[in-house]
Amino acid sequence: MKILLFGATGMVGQSVLFECLKDPSVQSVYSVGRSVTGIKDEKLHEIKHTNLFNLTEIENKLTGFDACFFCLGVSSFRMTEEDYRKITYELTLSIANTLCKLNPQMTFIYVTGSGTDRTESGRTMWARVKGKTENDLLKLPFKAAYMFSPGGIIPQKNVKSKTKLYQFVYDITKPFYPLLKKAFPNSITSSEQIGRAMINIARDGYTSPIIEARDINKAGKGE
Repeated sequence: MKILLFGATGMVGQSVLFECLKDPSVQSVYSVGRSVTGIKDEKLHEIKHTNLFNLTEIENKLTGFDACFFCLGVSSFRMTEEDYRKITYELTLSIANTLCKLNPQMTFIYVTGSGTDRTESGRTMWARVKGKTENDLLKLPFKAAYMFSPGGIIPQKNVKSKTKLYQFVYDITKPFYPLLKKAFPNSITSSEQIGRAMINIARDGYTSPIIEARDINKAGKGE
């Protein structure tokens, strides 16, 4: 498979990239972002592009892909709804519409979150915005689209969150990871499992477009 990856420098994106680079079914990975990872690998091709709202200049590099793994996102902490919507909804849909035009046979996988509001009418701002983003992505005529909705994520292989608050929480809870995973097997997954699940679902498909933590764990094992 030829994979297009957005958000490769984030916690989830880092793990997805690592799994893609070591998976023999992935021939190449093209990472698009405002910054580069700096990782050197013959499979990896990095495209640095500052204005992700306008991909016109790099459209010729965005064709012929089998799947897009969209791991780009921000925390809603201290953000207004307008600002959060611009990045979470408007940017995502702008990129997705461009990719759908260039790669109609592409599988699009979007990392969203557990507890999103797909009615788009609830009181929680981030959940409404995420829910609308999911709904509108699923309306696009991709070959297939999947919404990854992990609950708690255990970072592995020294991946780090770019959000300092999240990383602080990960650091203090690290000794309890084995207990958490055992106590909440259907709500907890790992960054590595997310990467494995993305690759397997992009290649083989899945029975539902909404991929919860239990589905991630199952698909990550190739089940």
